Amino acid sequence: MQAARGASLNPSDTGPVSGDSRRRSTWWLFAVVGAVAYVLDVGTKQWALTALADRDISVVGDLLVLHLTHNPGAAFSTGTEFTVVLSCLAIVAVSVVLVLSLRLASSLWSVGLGLLLGGVGGNLTDRIVREPGPLRGHVIDWLMLPHWPVFNIADMCIIGAAGVIIIQSMRGVTLRGERIPPTTDSSKT
Repeated sequence: MQAARGASLNPSDTGPVSGDSRRRSTWWLFAVVGAVAYVLDVGTKQWALTALADRDISVVGDLLVLHLTHNPGAAFSTGTEFTVVLSCLAIVAVSVVLVLSLRLASSLWSVGLGLLLGGVGGNLTDRIVREPGPLRGHVIDWLMLPHWPVFNIADMCIIGAAGVIIIQSMRGVTLRGERIPPTTDSSKT
C-alpha cells in the first residue's frame, strides 16, 4: 500500500533486509565461493596430473613454473610423517567451517569461510583418494615460484581465507556482521 507521492505505508517495504534473508544470501555466497574454489582446485590438479606428468612448463621464465609434485606433508612439506593426523585435522576443520557457516550474515566472512572450505576440502580430497591410500594420500602441488615451496589453488584459497579472517577479526566484525565495540580499560584512568 502507498501513501501520497509513492511513500509506502507498510514498514516491511522500506525496512532493512530481514536477518533470515540476509543469513540465507550470505550462506549461499559462502556455498558458491566454497564450491567454485573446490572445483577449481580439483580440476587444476587433474589437469596437472596429465599435462605435467613428464615435463615442466615455464610460464614466466623462472618466476612461475608449472611443476608437478606429490606432497605427503603440510605447508612447506613439513610433517610428512603425520599425513593421517593432517587428514583428521582437515576433517575437523571442514566440520567446524560448516557449523560456523550457519551463523553467517556477513558477506566478507562468507567469502573467507568459503575459500577456507574449498581449500581445505580440495587438499583433503587428495589425502582421501590419492596414493598411497585413504587418509595417507599425497596432495598434488603444481605451481612453483623461486625460493618458495610448490603449491596449488587450495593453498592459495587457504591463504586468502586467512587474510580475510585476520582483517575481519582486526575490524571486530563477527560472523553475523556486527561490530564488537572496543573495550576500554578502566584501570588506566
